[in-house]
Amino acid sequence: MELKNHWFTANRGAIKQLLQWVNLRPEEVERTWMMFGFYTTVSVGLRWAEDSTVAMFLDEYGAGQLPWIYIASAGIGTGLVVLYSWLQKIFPLRWVIVAIAPCMATPLFLLVLLRGGVHIPYLTFIVVFLLRLWVDAFYVVNDINTSIVANQLFNIREIKRTYPLVSSGLLVADVISGFSLSWLVQFAKLDKVLLVSCIVIIFGSAILFYLTYNYRKAFPDTPQRLSGDDQSSRHRRLQTPLKRYAFQLFAFVAMLQVIGLLIDFQYLRELNSNLGNQDLAGFLGLFGGIVGLCELLTQWFISSRLIERVGVFFTAGLLPITVGFIVPGAIALSHFIPGFQERSFFWGLIGLKFCDELLRYTFVISSGPALYQPIPERIRSWMQTLSGGTADAIASGFTGLLIFITLIVSGKFLPPPMQKWVFLAETVIVAATCLKVVWQLRSRYVDLLVLSAERGELSAANVGLRVFKQGVVKALAEKGSEADKRSCLELLAQIDPQGAAQILAPLLIKLPTDLQCHSLEIMLLSGANPLYVPDVRLILEQPPGKIDPEVFALALRYVWLADANPDLVRLEAYLHIQHHPLVRATAAALLLRQGTPLQRVAATKTMNLMLMHRDERERINAVKALREAAYLQELRRHIPNLLQDKSLRVRCTVLEMIAATRLEEYYSALLAALNYKSTRPTAMRCLVKLENDGLQLLLQLATNIYKPEIVRMYAWRTIAQIGTVEARESLWSHLETSWGSGRDNILRSLLKINQPSEATKIVDRFYENKVELLIEQELKFLGEIYAAYIDFQKLDYRQYHQSERLLTITHLLLQALLELEIDVKNRLLLLLKLLYPQSRIQAAAMNLRSQSVVSFARGLEILDHTINLSCKPLLLNILDRRSEAEKLKYLVEAGIIEEEEMIVSDRTERNSISDRLGQLIMLGNLLSDWCLACCFHFAQAAHIPLNSAEILVSLRHPTGFVREATISYLSAVSQSVLQEILPNLQKDPHPLVAAQVKELMKKFPHPSISFTNDIDKAYSLDR
Repeated sequence: MELKNHWFTANRGAIKQLLQWVNLRPEEVERTWMMFGFYTTVSVGLRWAEDSTVAMFLDEYGAGQLPWIYIASAGIGTGLVVLYSWLQKIFPLRWVIVAIAPCMATPLFLLVLLRGGVHIPYLTFIVVFLLRLWVDAFYVVNDINTSIVANQLFNIREIKRTYPLVSSGLLVADVISGFSLSWLVQFAKLDKVLLVSCIVIIFGSAILFYLTYNYRKAFPDTPQRLSGDDQSSRHRRLQTPLKRYAFQLFAFVAMLQVIGLLIDFQYLRELNSNLGNQDLAGFLGLFGGIVGLCELLTQWFISSRLIERVGVFFTAGLLPITVGFIVPGAIALSHFIPGFQERSFFWGLIGLKFCDELLRYTFVISSGPALYQPIPERIRSWMQTLSGGTADAIASGFTGLLIFITLIVSGKFLPPPMQKWVFLAETVIVAATCLKVVWQLRSRYVDLLVLSAERGELSAANVGLRVFKQGVVKALAEKGSEADKRSCLELLAQIDPQGAAQILAPLLIKLPTDLQCHSLEIMLLSGANPLYVPDVRLILEQPPGKIDPEVFALALRYVWLADANPDLVRLEAYLHIQHHPLVRATAAALLLRQGTPLQRVAATKTMNLMLMHRDERERINAVKALREAAYLQELRRHIPNLLQDKSLRVRCTVLEMIAATRLEEYYSALLAALNYKSTRPTAMRCLVKLENDGLQLLLQLATNIYKPEIVRMYAWRTIAQIGTVEARESLWSHLETSWGSGRDNILRSLLKINQPSEATKIVDRFYENKVELLIEQELKFLGEIYAAYIDFQKLDYRQYHQSERLLTITHLLLQALLELEIDVKNRLLLLLKLLYPQSRIQAAAMNLRSQSVVSFARGLEILDHTINLSCKPLLLNILDRRSEAEKLKYLVEAGIIEEEEMIVSDRTERNSISDRLGQLIMLGNLLSDWCLACCFHFAQAAHIPLNSAEILVSLRHPTGFVREATISYLSAVSQSVLQEILPNLQKDPHPLVAAQVKELMKKFPHPSISFTNDIDKAYSLDR
C-alpha cells in the first residue's frame, strides 16, 4: 500500500495531465475504468461472435435473406427485453445486470456445440440462422445492461464526461477484435472462434460483478416489485410531459435502429456481391479495426468535450444530418463524375457505413444514457429497458418488412441499378424524421428536469381572464370557506382591478359581511362608477340592524362619490350622534369634500370631537374618514398627536390617511414607520400609493449605509412595488453601482416587479446587456476571492509570533471567504432569473443547494439547457463543485481576470500575504462585514501594515464589529494614532465599541495635545 501511495504521489502530475486530456475528474476514475474494462471485454467477445456469425450466415443464406433476421429479431428482442424487465421485479437489480451476460452466452455456447456435434443437413442450416439471431439479441440486451449500470453509477453531469470513455470500450473492442479476427480465422474455424468469444464474455461478467460489489450502494437492494399504489403513482408521473417525452425517446431510439439496419443491409449487400466468404470475414475485421481506431480517438478526446460544450441533442443530431444528407448527397454527386460511376456506389456505401459507425458509437452512444436522466430514478431503469430494447426490436421488425416490400415493389417496376437508390432515399427520409424527433426531445428535456425537481409556480399570466372571472363568480356564489372566497377576491383585484366592479356589484347583496366589505374596497380602488350604484344602494336600503356599520359606511361613500348631484341634506343627517362612529365620520369626510361652508363647519366640529375621543374606535373611524376628505383645514393639528397615539391601529390609520391626502410635510413619518415591524406593512402600502412623490425619499433611505439593513431592504421592495417607469429606472441605475447585500436586495425587488411566464424573460435586450456586464463583475470578484483563499491557505504560520492565534483567525477568514463565495453564487442565480424563466432557475438553485450529488448534477443540467450566454461554460464550472484553484484557472483562461493580478509577489511570503490582504481590504465595499473584520484581525495578529485611508474608512463603517476590529488593529500597530482618535470614539452608538474605547482610554491616557483629523499624517509618522 505504501509503495502504491508513493507511486501515485510521484506520478501525480502525469496522472492529472492524463485526466485533463480525457476530461475526467479524480473521483470518477475508478468507476470509469472498471466500467471500461467490463464493457471492452464483453464487446470483444460479442464482436468476434458477430463477425463470425455474419460470415457463416452470408455463406449459408446470402445477403437477400438478411431481412428475415431483422424481422425475427423483433420478436426475440421484444421477448428478451420483457423478460429482462420482469427479472428486475423478481430479483435485485445488481443480480440481474451481473447474471444477464453469462445467461445469454450459455445458449450461444450450446448452439455452437450442437452445430459441430450433430450432422443433420437441415439442423445445421437452422442453427446458423439461430446463431446470427441470438448474437443480434445479445447486442441489444448488453447495450441496455451497460446503459443501466452507467445511469446507476453516475449522475447526469458525470455521465457526460464518463460515458464517452465507457462506451469507447466498444471501440477498443472493434480495434482488438478487428485486427485479431483476421489473424484468428487463419488458425481456427469460425465455430472455435465462437467458443472463445463465449469465454471472453463470461470473463467480462466477472469484472462487472467486482464493480457492482464495490459500489453496492448505487444499486437497489430490493426487487422492483410494484404494488397498486406504485402503479398508480407511476401512471400519474407518466402523464403529459413525462409520457410524451418517453414516447419521443422511444421514437428516437427506433429511428436510429432503422437507419442503422438500412445502411447495414445496403453495405452487406454490396460486400456480398463483390467479395467471397473468407475475404468477407477478413474485410469485416479489417474495416472494424480501422473504424475502431478512428472512433477511439474521437471518443477519448472529442466526445465528452463536445457534449459538454454544445449539449447532448446537437451531438445526437449529427448522425441523421451526416448519413441522411451529407453522405447521400456526396454519393449522388460522385455518380456524375467521369470514371467513378462503376465503383461510386460501392465506395459510397462503405463511406456511409463508416460515418454511421463512427457517429453512432461515439456521439450517439455517449449521449444516450443522459437522455434518460430526467426520468425519475424509481422508474428510470424500467423505462430504459422497455424504451431502448423494445424500440430496437420493433424497429428491426419494421425495417425487415420495409426491405422485403421495397425489394418486391422495386423488383417489378425498376431495373436493378435503380433499386439501390430506393434504399438510399428511404435512409434519407428516416434520417429527416429522426432529426425532427431530436428537436422535439430537446424542447421537453429541460421541462422534464424541472418537473423532476418538483418545482412549479403559478403565474397570473397563465390564467385565462374570461374563464377566471367565471370561476370567481361560481366560487363566490357556491358554498365554501370564507378564506377561499377572500383569496378569490384578492386574486381578482390583482389580475383585473378595473373590471372587478362588474363582477362584484351584482353579488354584493348575497355575500357575507366580511366579503361585502372587502368587495366594496376593491370597487372603490378603481373609482366609484354610476353604473353600479343601484346594486350598492340595495345595501343602504337594508334595515339598520341587519347591516354592518363598516359595510354601510363603504356603501355610503361609494354612492355619494358616484353621484354627480348628491343629496347633501340627507348626508348631513348622518352626523347625528345616534349613528355609528364610522358612519358619522364618513358623512363628515364627504361633507368636507362636497358640502357647503356651513356643512363643512358642522363636519369639522364632528371630526374634532371624534379625533380627541377616548374611545379607540372613534379615533380610528375619524381618521379613516379623513382619507376621503379633500380639505383637512384645522384638522391637521391633530396629526402629530395621532402619530404618537398609544393605539397601533390608530397610528396605522393615520399613516394611510397621510398617503391618501398627500400630506408632504408628514412623508417622513411614513419612512420612520418602516423601522418598526408593527407599522412596516402599512407604511409600505402608503408609500406605494404615493408613487413617484415618495421615490426620492425612499432612494435616500435605501442608499444610506448607516440605516439598518432590514430597513434598506424594505425600502427597495417598496420602490419595486411602486411600479412606475421612474421607479424601475432607479432600480436598474442603482443595481449597477451597488454591491453585496445591497445588490441582492435590488435584484429581489426587480424580480418582484414582473413574474415572467415560462416562455419569456423579465428584461429586454437593453437591460440584458447590463445583466451580462453585472455577471462579469461578479465573476471578477470571485477571482479575487479565490486568489485570496489560495494564498491564505498556503500560509506558513511558523514565520509569525502567536502562530496558534493566527491559525484560528486564518481559519475564520477562510470560512468568511467561502461564505462570500456562496453569496456571490446566489447573486449570479438572481441575475440569471432576470434573463430566463424563474421557475427553471429556481429549480436549478434548489438542486444546487442540495447535498445530494444527483440533485446537484440535475441543477447544473437545468442551467446548461436554459442559459445561452457566451460565458455559460465558465458559469457552469464556477457553480460546479470544483476546487478554488481550478475555478481560478477557468477565470484566467476566460479572460475575466488578468493572470498577473492573481500571482502573489515573488519576494517573501510575508510580503506576498501583506499585498494580498491590502488588495482584499481595498475591496471593502464588496466584502461582507464579517470578512472585512476578519481581515483586520488577521492584520493585527500577523502585524501587517495597512494603508491609513483603508483604516479611516473602516473606522466610519456602519457595522460595529468592523469598527471594533479596526480599533483593535490600531491598538496593536499604531498606538500614537489610536490615542489621537480615541476621544472622538467615546460616543460610538454600538455598545461593543463603546466598551472597547473605554478600556483603551484607561490603558492609553489622552496626551496633552490638540486633537487632529489628519490621520494620514499621524499614521505616516508612526510608521
